[in-house]
Amino acid sequence: MALLITDECINCDVCEPECPNDAIYPGEEIYEINPDLCTECVGHFETPQCVEVCPVDCIPLNPDRPETKDELMLKYQRLTAND
Repeated sequence: MALLITDECINCDVCEPECPNDAIYPGEEIYEINPDLCTECVGHFETPQCVEVCPVDCIPLNPDRPETKDELMLKYQRLTAND
């Protein structure tokens, strides 16, 4: 699944630079995650880096975007194919 940032976000700015896929961006009120770019850090790290650094625990799995680890790996491969 892609991750999402809930309205508990305090806009601390620590998650955005940690995302290897540039999926996190400032939204109108809080940071947001582009689910088309989020791989939960599969292919990059063992755990989602945004979750690791978030001080308020506001980045759960997105229930609207169910994806298996294999699907996340395929997304990672598509996103990094031109690197």
